[in-house]
Amino acid sequence: MMGPDYSVVIPIFNEEETLGELWKRLHNVLEQLEGSSEVIFINDGSKDSSLEILIELNQKYPEIKIINLSRNFGHQCALSAGIDQAKGNAVVLMDGDLQDSPEAILNFVEKWQEGYDVVYAIREKRKEKWLKRWAFKVFYWIQNRLSGIPVALDAGIFSLIDRKVILALRSMPERNKYISGLRAFAGFKQTGIVVERGSRYKGEPRVTLLKLIKLAFDGIFSFSTIPLKISIFLGLTFASASFIIGLVGLYYKFVLRQELLSWDHGLTTTFFLGGIQLVSLGIIGEYIGRIYDEVKQRPYYIIREKIGFEE
Repeated sequence: MMGPDYSVVIPIFNEEETLGELWKRLHNVLEQLEGSSEVIFINDGSKDSSLEILIELNQKYPEIKIINLSRNFGHQCALSAGIDQAKGNAVVLMDGDLQDSPEAILNFVEKWQEGYDVVYAIREKRKEKWLKRWAFKVFYWIQNRLSGIPVALDAGIFSLIDRKVILALRSMPERNKYISGLRAFAGFKQTGIVVERGSRYKGEPRVTLLKLIKLAFDGIFSFSTIPLKISIFLGLTFASASFIIGLVGLYYKFVLRQELLSWDHGLTTTFFLGGIQLVSLGIIGEYIGRIYDEVKQRPYYIIREKIGFEE
């Protein structure tokens, strides 16, 4: 049986207050598209009534499908579960808090029909606090400098992806996925359109600072070995500087009969170099930890049940 023309993949975690409005707006958009659609909601271990609401919607609207994960695996894992099950010729990835505007999908489809394989949203006028907006800009800047794979500034997961690119993403089995980076890595014909980033419909943001930091680490360490090279460079630089300072210190002691540095300078230097060593070990540890995850070959997510899918 032929698959639908469009698949919309939405991870859900404790969004009971948002689901009604999300489906109302999304359903209105899908009715304007020519062709069939499916909407795949991934319940990522919600503790509220999100799953019950999704089941009620599925009973009224057969295009809604539900993947219920066995626990909370995280945003990127939930997205991967939806990507693996999506059958559409074009797959839309979006968040479920209405910060990603469903109406922008119509613009995505126009660009896709023009021949683009990936159409992603360039987020404009973010509604987060200034510190968070600044942190995102710094992250994208660092990632582009280190990875060698250009990722558009302020381009998150909100995007439309052609099926051939989806199949390419499925072939990338790594455990610490950064889907926006993998999407850029896949190549093909890509373009971005400016979309105003909305504010969260209701409730508090689900993504904590620690989760954002982990995502940033995945985006950097999964696509570049430059941090390791920086560690080597720092080691050689400080080793050379220490050798030179040692020679100068011997000159002061035995020729000029003077003390080059007092004890407090030496203590400060020790702590500084110790910090550099710990940071370098931490960078090495990040890479080793990722190797450890890959070697274990544990599943990226576990599905408890699927609702609305054909057997």
